[in-house]
Amino acid sequence: MRRRLINSTLAVVLVVIAVFGVSLVIVETRTISNSAQESVDSEAVRLISVVESRVLGEESVNPSVLGDQIHPRRYARIELPGRAPIEIGERPQGSVITGVERGDSGEVVTVMESRSTVTDEVGRTLMIIGAVALLAVIAAVLLAVRQANRLASPLTDLAETAERLGSGDPRPRHKRYGVPELDRVADVLDSSAERIGRMLTAERRLAADASHQLRTPLTALSMRLEEITLTEDLDTVKEEATIALTQVERLTDVVQRLLTNSRDPRTGSAVAFDLDEVVKQQIEEWRPAYRSAGRAIVHSGKHGMRAVGTPGAVAQVLAALIENSLMHGGGTVALRTRVTGNQAVIEVTDEGPGVPADLGARIFERSISGRNSTGIGLAVARDLAEADGGRLEMLQQQPPVFALFLSRVTRPKGEEPPPEPQPEPTVR
Repeated sequence: MRRRLINSTLAVVLVVIAVFGVSLVIVETRTISNSAQESVDSEAVRLISVVESRVLGEESVNPSVLGDQIHPRRYARIELPGRAPIEIGERPQGSVITGVERGDSGEVVTVMESRSTVTDEVGRTLMIIGAVALLAVIAAVLLAVRQANRLASPLTDLAETAERLGSGDPRPRHKRYGVPELDRVADVLDSSAERIGRMLTAERRLAADASHQLRTPLTALSMRLEEITLTEDLDTVKEEATIALTQVERLTDVVQRLLTNSRDPRTGSAVAFDLDEVVKQQIEEWRPAYRSAGRAIVHSGKHGMRAVGTPGAVAQVLAALIENSLMHGGGTVALRTRVTGNQAVIEVTDEGPGVPADLGARIFERSISGRNSTGIGLAVARDLAEADGGRLEMLQQQPPVFALFLSRVTRPKGEEPPPEPQPEPTVR
């Protein structure tokens, strides 16, 4: 591209120089010739006036007297009536410029100059014009190279930026070049880089969330299937199969929820639901895992509450908290439901060492974990809670107390809440 820009600029300059140069040479040649002719004619007029004045004054007319009136490079011939011609200077050979003037008494003055003087003057003028044209060409080359670099370098940078985007590096460069058209292309590439970066981040986040969120229901499902394979009681098989089917539905809901949040995290399907059913479902799903670990999971507090949210999302949040207690906590895990203002609160606590002091509120940040885990479970849980209009907070670090706040639905007057279930015995 640089070569094309330089060649095009030089072509334009050479055409301009050729057109104006030829015209200038023609004009200057004619001007020099006319000037030389006028100079010879003027000298002939001056010389005839001198001759006439000396003739009228009866003074002598000779070469020594008239020699000072003639240019050294010119030849003059004075013809007086009844006298021999007077010649001053050397008669030029070849082409000459001639000026002739006649006096009132018959005097004739002829002034000649060789045309070579005009040719020499024209040659000097052509040399000056040629030097100016050469300087113009050099200046045009330098300007063309500078302009080519100014235009080609940004295009090279933009090509590198586009290639970098194609190779998976979506960092915008925020570099501008002072050329509106190129700056517009740079703006578009930077905007595309930001969009690609957001898309890649969303894809990575979806993959991380999916691997974490699907692990819990798959683990629970595998436990139910193990229960089925280890029992011969038909009623137990049916019961466990029914629970497994429920978990498959929850697994489908998890996948759908992840896909929906990956498109638009604000998209939700909040409804009024029975909070006890979600808590009971989670306790039933996690009880085998806690029983295998020699621990217990219990539920206490206010019953019969209805909350606003997405049951599947609330179940995922509780599953994340319960799994977090199973992996990092100790002792009995307690789910306690209570009311504060117009909100329903589900607290999850255990008897373990709690959250390290150096983590604090950072526990909800991605990639923050007290042990060798992914560090995204609580972050995903908080995102799910906020997507439903609720919030997830850590109320206490030692022992750990996490609370899920949801909008509460007040039951109509006259409707009695269901009876509170009896607490289950602790299993150690």
